[in-house]
Amino acid sequence: MSEERILIVDDEPKICGILAALIEKQGAEVKVVHTGEDALKINPVFLPRVILLDMMMPGMNGLECLEKLKTQSDWEGKVIIMTAHGEVRSAVAAMKKGAFDYLQKPFDNDELLAVIARALEMVSLSHRVKQLEDQLDQTFGFDNIVGVSGKIKSVFARMHKFAVAEGTVLVTGESGTGKELVVRAIHQAGRRKMNPFIVVNCGAIPAGLIESEFFGYEAGTFTDAKSSREGKFEAANGGTLFLDEVGDLPLDAQIKLLRVLEEGEFMRLGSNASIKVDVRVMAATNQDLSTMVEKGTFRGDLFWRLNVLSLDVCPLRDRREDIPLLIDHFLEKFAASLMRKIPSVSKDAREILTGYSWPGNVRELQNCIYSAVAMLDSNQIEVDDLPSTLFTSPLASAIAAPPSGRKSLAELASAATSKSDQEAIRAALEEAAGNREKAAQLLGIGRKTLYRKLKQYGMA
Repeated sequence: MSEERILIVDDEPKICGILAALIEKQGAEVKVVHTGEDALKINPVFLPRVILLDMMMPGMNGLECLEKLKTQSDWEGKVIIMTAHGEVRSAVAAMKKGAFDYLQKPFDNDELLAVIARALEMVSLSHRVKQLEDQLDQTFGFDNIVGVSGKIKSVFARMHKFAVAEGTVLVTGESGTGKELVVRAIHQAGRRKMNPFIVVNCGAIPAGLIESEFFGYEAGTFTDAKSSREGKFEAANGGTLFLDEVGDLPLDAQIKLLRVLEEGEFMRLGSNASIKVDVRVMAATNQDLSTMVEKGTFRGDLFWRLNVLSLDVCPLRDRREDIPLLIDHFLEKFAASLMRKIPSVSKDAREILTGYSWPGNVRELQNCIYSAVAMLDSNQIEVDDLPSTLFTSPLASAIAAPPSGRKSLAELASAATSKSDQEAIRAALEEAAGNREKAAQLLGIGRKTLYRKLKQYGMA
């Protein structure tokens, strides 16, 4: 109870004094008021974790005060009603109005302290749940999907509507576009947000284990089944089951999945008892399911059962106006995780990043920025800090080798810089007797930068 704040509201000063002395011995900070009106005034300022509230007071009684306390939005504490013998009915009414518990006068000190301790524990638990909820919102909320393009705004609009709805969702798009992030954000914005979010990678489960993964099994069903095990549908009860790469499910597994989607119940392997579940199913794939239906590799009835609410996440190359925002978002994110200052990006490096086609989509861009920030020795990302795969783009090729076959002023300046760099590196290595770490110090650059330059100039 140490350092907790307790408010006592009672019109009898003697009782208040006894209670205050008892509670203060436990290390709590205590304030006393004698009317409901004063309680309402001090509560938003003092913000006690627990209020001991007398039921019978002149003016505003305890029940009226309780109702008004509950309307004070900044307060998240608990109210314990204090009542005289014979007023239990009023105390029960207060419990229905939201009081945590009640105590009859005269009090048993140990019981009083125990009830206060339970109330404080419940407040702390509520705060921890709220913190967890806030963390989940920050990690999986809509704010993690960055963009201003018309296409991404259309995705946002559908996501908001899907969060309110309860139908199955099918998210399509190329690998790396952020399909799982979209699904998690829909779950986090919906009424199931504090319930399980279970992910199943349908392409990673061996065909013979799919049924047991989905539905679980009873002990003794097969040789290694020494105990019963719940499946993914049971684990997701009340929450969301995300079927990633649903197009990889074999046809016999598709039949069983369709049945549970239609009926909302299933049986564990080795059992004849049906288990009912309340699960929202969302699925994602980078395959064209409608084409697979035509070819007979995906069931049409399952496709239409999954495709109640559909959303296509467009590739990054089709929303290039979002790339600068994503670059800055990842720079800030990874600088924080690597505990370093947010680096800038040179003009040429930024042009290459925005001009690249990003076949791996947002995931590829994310990995590129992480690599650049993690390996950076200075506080600015240059062209040399970017992965070699980026230099296949037309823009990167133009920067590296201007058309017309003639050397531009920029190219001549670059050649001169390269020559002077090589001369400086040779001199530093000679002075450092070949010690590369010392040579890097003489040059005023990082060891990794020196190694990169040695490799770039064929001097390694």
